[in-house]
Amino acid sequence: MLKLTGFDVLFAAAGNLYWLLMLAAMVLALVKGKTWSRKIGLAALALSVFVGPLVPAMQRESEQRERLAKAQAMFADRCKTAGEKIHKTVESVEGIYLMKLRTTTNFSEQFKLDDPYGHDSTDEEYILNFLRGYYHQRNEPVIAGSPPRMGYAYVEAIDPKDDLRYRYTAGMKVVGQMDKDAPNVQLELKRNPSYDINIRAFVLDKTPATGPTPRYGVTYDDISTSEEREYWIAGSNLKVVDRQTNEVIAERIGYMVDWAQGSRAGGRSPWLFAAENACPDFNRNNLRRVPGPGFSAQAGQTLDFVEKVLKTTK
Repeated sequence: MLKLTGFDVLFAAAGNLYWLLMLAAMVLALVKGKTWSRKIGLAALALSVFVGPLVPAMQRESEQRERLAKAQAMFADRCKTAGEKIHKTVESVEGIYLMKLRTTTNFSEQFKLDDPYGHDSTDEEYILNFLRGYYHQRNEPVIAGSPPRMGYAYVEAIDPKDDLRYRYTAGMKVVGQMDKDAPNVQLELKRNPSYDINIRAFVLDKTPATGPTPRYGVTYDDISTSEEREYWIAGSNLKVVDRQTNEVIAERIGYMVDWAQGSRAGGRSPWLFAAENACPDFNRNNLRRVPGPGFSAQAGQTLDFVEKVLKTTK
């Protein structure tokens, strides 16, 4: 049984008192009225005084229920077409071409068609997602059934800042050294004179690309309609393309919806909360790599799908 708090009891009592006062006013009208027409007139006046202020709120609630019902029906219909379609897989792929980069994160812009469902990460982080060693150097816990996330030896993409094509690679590099005068470093050096004081990080390398672009490309599109966005539904189409034949060899269509219909109450971000209501959802084989809300598991989703299609070299 649901336990009522003090405020719940107070509001329930206030509501009951409100209706009792309305009933008392109508009884008084019937008693004071000298004729039946007068009685009915006074009772109607009492009813309007008490019920009138509630009409706008009741109307808004009714409209919200209708709106949510429309969103639910629309979302259920879109989910019928959602899912992954893999027409062909390719073995021993060394590098891929990112046909479109992600540079922004959409938290709450309702009609901005930038594919919030497929949002992975932005800028350099998005590129790093696809490179070999990125996830493994982060020492993420491996969950049975999770995608391997091996990554590729390199990726190529057009830098939107200068419209030039670059090849990106990444690896662990020395980026600095510890302070030799720091007490903890001095202690380690006394214990072990060969103690490595180098500081390393997984670094992205960017060089101008030469020669032909990689054969296989990855791109995405926002497929939302204005009507869908009106009801806070976002649609996404992620594609793997054979650029030599212009053939789409695999695609993933997904939708998500914000049941609160864009509410910013409490500082919420509608598209982040919409990730909780997605088809396909962001669980990986019903096991989430990152505990927490749906949007916390969106990162890496693009690579998860692409690796099913373009098998990376070992």
